[in-house]
Amino acid sequence: MTRKTFGVIGVCGANGNLIARILNQRGYDVIGTDLSSSEKCRFKKSLEGYDIELYYGETPDEFFEKSDCIVPPASLSKNSAIFQKIGDSLFELNDVIEKFSPDKPVFGITGTNGKTTTTTLLKKIAYDNGITPSEHNLEKMQGNAEYIPILQSRLDGDVAILEVGTFGVPGTVKRIVKNSNIQSGLITNITPDHLNDLGSFMDYAHVKGEFIEELNGKQLIVNGQDPTIMGLLKEYNFEGDLITFGVDETFDRINPKECVCGREIKVKELISGCGYYFCPCGITTPQVDYIATNIDLKNRTFDLHTPDEKLTVKMAMDGLHNVYNVVGVIIAAHEFLKLPYDKILESIATFSGVEGRMEKVAEIDSKEIYVDYAHNPAGVQTVLSQFKYLFGDFTCVITISSESGDEGDLKIFNSALEFSKYVIPASSASQKTAQELLLKDSSLAEKIIFDSVDDFVKKGTLGASHDEVKDGIKKALGCDCNLIVAIGEAAVKFKSCVDDLKL
Repeated sequence: MTRKTFGVIGVCGANGNLIARILNQRGYDVIGTDLSSSEKCRFKKSLEGYDIELYYGETPDEFFEKSDCIVPPASLSKNSAIFQKIGDSLFELNDVIEKFSPDKPVFGITGTNGKTTTTTLLKKIAYDNGITPSEHNLEKMQGNAEYIPILQSRLDGDVAILEVGTFGVPGTVKRIVKNSNIQSGLITNITPDHLNDLGSFMDYAHVKGEFIEELNGKQLIVNGQDPTIMGLLKEYNFEGDLITFGVDETFDRINPKECVCGREIKVKELISGCGYYFCPCGITTPQVDYIATNIDLKNRTFDLHTPDEKLTVKMAMDGLHNVYNVVGVIIAAHEFLKLPYDKILESIATFSGVEGRMEKVAEIDSKEIYVDYAHNPAGVQTVLSQFKYLFGDFTCVITISSESGDEGDLKIFNSALEFSKYVIPASSASQKTAQELLLKDSSLAEKIIFDSVDDFVKKGTLGASHDEVKDGIKKALGCDCNLIVAIGEAAVKFKSCVDDLKL
């Protein structure tokens, strides 16, 4: 590559921002431009400290004159006036991916639930031990799908630890794993999600299964108590270095789950969709390589039996689902980061969790208010069951519009009915579900605090408005429960609404 100066169009967007930083870190001169003003540039903060000349609000002729190569956003129309000015200087997103490969070990984390907690904790352990992971630094963006993980793997760092998600689009996970050069990875669980996009649970499971397919022959750490994961491993004939983990605990309930063979199997659940299972096709709970025993959730401790020794683990997080998360991270930190167990356990003991996960946000009139990002049926069931076990009675405020449609909304509502004393539907989707349930069974009026269906229309994955969340929590403050749990992305996004309720 002899050309030196790169011009990046759209530096206020996620991909353009990341590309500009990658090129600058690789020693090239970079010029950036965006139609947004400096004040409205969403990711301006992440460009601080980089030697990048920036043009806001326009793309002047000077930009084209100075640039040897020009990188436009993938969304820029080839018929646009700006694109016509690029000419032979065109250098596209795929050229960036092809020419600038990841230059470090890369680890990927996927699953339906627990990805963010697992990823964040593994990064913390790395930082605590002098290992610097590459960071996308895109403020208030999860960045686990599309091209963000791929570009993140090319940023400076000793290692890359990537959260691998999907918007329910086949091929997304496969593209991320391949183009990020992921060498090993972890799967937390696979439970129903994105069913509106994909149609069936098995369609969704196979999108996640792309992670297994692409890592075949490499190292994979998996929750062995999830029959879907173990079934996909068999289907894809996985022949790499497989490490399984699980927990030794009394099962809470028995629920059906579709096996990859098409049969319905009964899972003795420890958390939603995971536990003890058997299918005539041969899929059954394995004897896992790492198992957590003697679990004391009240004191946040457990013993972990590794292939070589027994460890005593102290967590700073609540819930059995976080025991699963922590065990997976311990294995990843030991195998991928090559750290001794004592160093890993020191970091775990001081990790109190991710913002928006079982997060206490306020106490009003002696009533504690928590928010949790749980937004799919399995996640909601798991989180609410843990709140019930750990804290007793609570009022649940639902701010979700399920990505699995009406079926998902109903499952979420039923979990709220099962585990909470009162249910307050704050999102219009949950209000519609409440209305239907009350028409069928009027006795539920003692438990469901409901007056009308709002007209808020779901925006992306956001199921409720600021005012709906605020009104829901306000209603919850009037219930005779000292704990309020607001669930869903909107509850987390608009959690500051509790400040108005303190007045």
